[in-house]
Amino acid sequence: MKTLDRFDLAILRELQADARLTNAELAQRVGLSAAPCWRRVRALEEAGFILGYHARLDRQKLGLGVLAYVRLDAERNSAGAMRELEEAVRQLPEVISCHYISGTGTFELQVVAEDLDSFSRFALQRLAGLAQVKDLHTSFSLGEVKSASGLPLDHLAL
Repeated sequence: MKTLDRFDLAILRELQADARLTNAELAQRVGLSAAPCWRRVRALEEAGFILGYHARLDRQKLGLGVLAYVRLDAERNSAGAMRELEEAVRQLPEVISCHYISGTGTFELQVVAEDLDSFSRFALQRLAGLAQVKDLHTSFSLGEVKSASGLPLDHLAL
């Protein structure tokens, strides 16, 4: 793993806050000239520290008023069957996040939908119908307290 120095950490912090910065703006903010800053960004991308650049969208303004957390219990017949289930979940655009979990259940999904009726249709017709799905348990978000898109970096500080 590449060792991150203070300039790398500063670049990561600035890009997490605003990925639309020009290289010149980024270089000025982190105290480098443009060429070394550009080389460092490319090296961070190539090393896999920067995975991509994305616009953060407001789901409610886009008509996706329901955010559900779905614990999906799966039959664990074989590794191949689990890989097929993983791929099926990846293909569902309503699922915005999926994690293997410990404890009860196999996966924890974050699902968005327009309203409760559309979520219900999605859960009953699409999720419950996937091969290997044994059961679904759903909780709904009643309000967002925090939704961070950036990762904490202080533990890496020199």
